[in-house]
Amino acid sequence: MKGRIHSFETFGAVDGPGVRFIIFLKGCNMRCKYCHNPDTWEMAGGELYTAEEVLQKALRYKNYWVNGGGITVSGGEALLQMDFMIELFELAHKQGIHCTLDTAGNPFTYEEPFFSKFERLMKVTDLVLFDLKEIDDKVHRYLTGVSNENILECAKYLSDHHIPMWIRHVLVPGITANKEDLQKLREFIDTLDSVERVEVLPYHVLGIPKYEKMGISYPLMDTPQPTKEQIETAEKILGVKK
Repeated sequence: MKGRIHSFETFGAVDGPGVRFIIFLKGCNMRCKYCHNPDTWEMAGGELYTAEEVLQKALRYKNYWVNGGGITVSGGEALLQMDFMIELFELAHKQGIHCTLDTAGNPFTYEEPFFSKFERLMKVTDLVLFDLKEIDDKVHRYLTGVSNENILECAKYLSDHHIPMWIRHVLVPGITANKEDLQKLREFIDTLDSVERVEVLPYHVLGIPKYEKMGISYPLMDTPQPTKEQIETAEKILGVKK
């Protein structure tokens, strides 16, 4: 089994505990208007690696994995390459490596064959970085192109099965910074039992050069970055602990 890899980051410090080796996979079905990695959308391209090859690449940096470090698999959307994920995390767990999955939950379904594979993956997943983009389904469809119904079901599954989660919410003025929606998001998060941390990620425009290079228009060109006050308000509503 080979995974289609977009890129690696050898010293990640914000995608899970400690210092981490991050694997970015190709492929995503969502089209978030603020996405800063549009070059990961398509399944084509990238480099093909076996799980063993990726693990050996990561292990070169093991000495730096202090404070609970390890590997994080992101995207794109990592759950679109489930078979590769299972093999990689199972190999890593045999060596005692902390495994983090960074996902938006979009591929989640109780239908087979996905669900059985998802359950198998969760048995070797130590932490899920769960990107809850927007609680209102209509706004979520506008922002990402898809419904959030199955995404919320995914979060409930993780909670019911006591799988540790860090909830992440990208704060976009005029779209995901609405106080009423933030309060509803907080109410949903409060129903989940395995949330260890909540993070507000301020919207930024660092991905614009990629859009220009790819010859596609950036959807939020006129959207400002959030102010310090907006960030603090969102953090207070969502219960972010410093």
